[in-house]
Amino acid sequence: MYNKLKPYIMLTPVLAVISSVFISGLVMGFLQSLGHFSVIGMKQFTFKYYKEVFMDRGFLESLKFSLYISFVSSVTAVIAGALLAYSILQNKHNKGIEQLLYKLPVIVPHSVAALLAYNMLAQSGIASRILYHMGIINAQTDFPSLVFDKNGAGILFAYLWKEIPFVAMVVYAIWRNMNDQLSEAALNLGANKRQVFWHVLLPLAMPTIASTFIIIFAFSFGAFEIPYLLGPTAPKTLPVKAYIEYTNPDLTHRPYTMAINMILTLISLFLLWLYNKAFQLISKYNHESRT
Repeated sequence: MYNKLKPYIMLTPVLAVISSVFISGLVMGFLQSLGHFSVIGMKQFTFKYYKEVFMDRGFLESLKFSLYISFVSSVTAVIAGALLAYSILQNKHNKGIEQLLYKLPVIVPHSVAALLAYNMLAQSGIASRILYHMGIINAQTDFPSLVFDKNGAGILFAYLWKEIPFVAMVVYAIWRNMNDQLSEAALNLGANKRQVFWHVLLPLAMPTIASTFIIIFAFSFGAFEIPYLLGPTAPKTLPVKAYIEYTNPDLTHRPYTMAINMILTLISLFLLWLYNKAFQLISKYNHESRT
């Protein structure tokens, strides 16, 4: 019993500090979102700031933009990552390409990914220079502005560059450890490779793909660096909007900012709950498969 509890006992001091800081910050933020900010004499509790947030068109546009960025990047990353994992699975002998494809982008910080996206997609970037020298465009200014644009193309590019290799790494690990007899049996029964992929490999990896989708959706929804560095002036993603509102010098504006942060927290907790449910389904599925 002691050996089982020993790791948790050793982690208790660190977990106590981290949890106390997190919980105290969450409680203070929640109280401030209700209008209780005693530092400047605001002591009444009210839900009017939440009402102001949901009535604010800027907040709704930011929420819509954040959901759009997260959904499009996550769906695209899951599809492309699964296809990439399947391609790697079909070329098991080429380990050098495998490591290059999904290890390098995963370890690169997101701020560096944002810088790479800017250097590639800006009108003065590498892509526009290549097209100009090839004669495809008459001037670099003819290249579409893909950073700081309202559709978030630069943000999506940076996210996909990071997320596709991550999805491929997770899905490939599942398929690599899978029993090859299932695919061989399907091939012996007359199925082609496409049918094996759609009816054997993909269903077996679907629980993992679903949980991976939730992970990258939650991350991209709450991420700050890439939207802040590559995002448009308007609309802003919710984390960027929350930061801008927090830096407002008028401290009476702080409850409005904390209301936005609490909404972000609730959405993140909901996504955490979804991930937990997906993990339970994966564990149940794996248990049933073994039995």
